[in-house]
Amino acid sequence: MSKPPNFLLFVTDQHRADHLGCYGSRILSTPGIDRIAAESCVFENFHVATPLCQPNRASLMTSRMPSVHGVQMNGRELSFGELTFVDMLRESGYRTALVGKAHLQNITEIPAAWPAPGEPRHKHESNRRFPGIYGQELWTRWDRDPEFDLALPYYGFENVKLTVGHSDEQYGHWRRWLREQTNDAEQLIGPANAIPTPEFRLFDSRQAWRTRVPEDLYPTRYIADRCCDLLADYANGQKPFFMQCSFPDPHHPYTPPGRYWDLYKPEDIDLPGSFGATLHDAPPPIAALRAAATAGMARKSGHGSFSASEREVREAIALNYGNIACIDDALSRVHARLRQLGLDDNTVIMFTSDHGDLLGDRGLMLKGGLHYRSLTRVPFIWRDTRDRRKGRRSNALAQTIDIASTVLERAGLDPANGMQGRSLLSQTAGTAGPVRSNIVIEEEGQRRDFGLAHRLRIRSLVTEHYRLSIYAEEAWGELYDLVADPLELRNLWNQPSAGSIRAELTEALALSMLNLAESSPYPQFSA
Repeated sequence: MSKPPNFLLFVTDQHRADHLGCYGSRILSTPGIDRIAAESCVFENFHVATPLCQPNRASLMTSRMPSVHGVQMNGRELSFGELTFVDMLRESGYRTALVGKAHLQNITEIPAAWPAPGEPRHKHESNRRFPGIYGQELWTRWDRDPEFDLALPYYGFENVKLTVGHSDEQYGHWRRWLREQTNDAEQLIGPANAIPTPEFRLFDSRQAWRTRVPEDLYPTRYIADRCCDLLADYANGQKPFFMQCSFPDPHHPYTPPGRYWDLYKPEDIDLPGSFGATLHDAPPPIAALRAAATAGMARKSGHGSFSASEREVREAIALNYGNIACIDDALSRVHARLRQLGLDDNTVIMFTSDHGDLLGDRGLMLKGGLHYRSLTRVPFIWRDTRDRRKGRRSNALAQTIDIASTVLERAGLDPANGMQGRSLLSQTAGTAGPVRSNIVIEEEGQRRDFGLAHRLRIRSLVTEHYRLSIYAEEAWGELYDLVADPLELRNLWNQPSAGSIRAELTEALALSMLNLAESSPYPQFSA
């Protein structure tokens, strides 16, 4: 009987698919990831369940859409009543570990934007919280109480080394470790302590700064080294393992350490093809973002989309590349340790991200309220055990909820009732056709962005040919022919000639949403 495979899942944060060498980047060099991809099934048409951090990470863990697992927006915590695929692996005998970012619970105590001040707020909630300890990822808890730690297992992970936050301002186990390494830890961190870079405009909006944290103390290196430590421990045991190596970069603010800061120069960066392109019948959010920039009112210091200058975009892409190069070196470090310990042959390696980033598409930066491919399309690379390795590409429509189902099948486990993903294992072997005819992408926002009268709520249907997006309580929408218009520049929503395909896709979206309704638990009796 063959040994159960090990699993090593690399996850990056806010990383669009085309920012990797193996996904076609002309400038960015990622030899470590590309080396793995050469022996892998690389999914070309892989999308998120939602282009938001917390909800999509919950979808990764549960194999369920946000509308089902309940984390539909940032600021909601994943219920301990939700079964994760890591729970199932652990219960079947796997050793489980998470190193880096989790974001399955809230990380800040910033008040929610919804309901907004003056809006009605009900006294009671229909959904009661399942018992468990919540608020475990709040950075303030980690900062105020040096003895605070996670209650394990944490959503199935029996061993966790946690980082909380972004850039060089992270908390959790990393910040405590940093303080043990140097007496001046707090003087290395944040924009107030940064190395001056007056030429960088993104510093003015606190979206980038040159950190004083050295490369060997930066969170990316910490995560890689802790993964290597765990691998050494696993090599001495008999049980299979599942490890998630979760890097908080290249999420903004951009703070690539040391040599990675100026590894790529803004003046050498190619702008996205849609940066200055003419848009036909662009949706109102685009006009709203551009009008805000023209009026000097662009909200550049937060997490939401904004209209950026050419210089800002070039800076962001260059620093994004630097962060990814740092990740690539860290991943290579972990992979080298895996080989050194004799674990590589029987380990499945995966690589993905929680969502993408506009990074200059249509002259916009960051994310939120739009479903362009730069935001929804992320990498997914599956390199199987040595006896099953072969480089191939798959154009099958797939998304984040499929990862858990694929891992479970490869581990010889049945999915749980209510899991909505589909196994991609036959795709990785090159023995099957399409996985599905379409995917649904959800988004529930807190804010009334773009001058809308209501908080943002979007549902999109993506097929191999089209993308349809509808916005709640709005008469306008989006429809793109992805074959004829891969940059999504010409919105066909109001085109009479596209009326029949719009109706067809709207019906398909309704049916797909019906198929994604909750199916758990099974009924106990007939009545």
